[in-house]
Amino acid sequence: MPLQNRVTPTGDIIATPHRGLFTGNRGIIHDPATKTLTRRWASAAWLTCVCEFRGRRREVMGGRSWTELFFLDEATALAAGHRPCFYCRRDDANRFRAAWEEGNGVSDVLAREMDAVLHRERLDGGKKRLHELPMAPKELPDGAMLQQGNESYLIARGRALQWSAAGYRKPESAIENAMLLTPPSTLRALNAGYQPVLHPSAR
Repeated sequence: MPLQNRVTPTGDIIATPHRGLFTGNRGIIHDPATKTLTRRWASAAWLTCVCEFRGRRREVMGGRSWTELFFLDEATALAAGHRPCFYCRRDDANRFRAAWEEGNGVSDVLAREMDAVLHRERLDGGKKRLHELPMAPKELPDGAMLQQGNESYLIARGRALQWSAAGYRKPESAIENAMLLTPPSTLRALNAGYQPVLHPSAR
């Protein structure tokens, strides 16, 4: 049975055999004895990490260290409210911070300051916070994600693609009353030029 460690664009953590392109964490949120989740987050720093780093190997949920979560791609992680890790993805994290500063009209922002903004934007109590669209879906930058009903959608080259744990596909219905999943501050970073890594099925 697959572990419950795959993150959806809404930030939920599900069990699926599809691993995805990135790992990441929200602190220690599992019981290593049973490898089951005990909470949804333990830290305001929700990170997106590379799956391979300097040849290191970890047993997933094997100890009292951070809980390994997995994402289809970086757009999924950003929509859920994560950001690039400054340890294993330093170049990407610095590019994200520069775009986040430009898009949000700030300078010399610290990681913990971004985390505080993202934590407010990604959560509504214990649920995912949805936001009003600031523009038409086709005008959104690549990597932005929307929610309509129970389905999540990626914007890529002005078109909407329906998310699944296995990849993206053409939507089954028109996108008419969608809400923004990607935190607004992250959306402004995308508008300022940050380019997230997308799953090959988005092509």
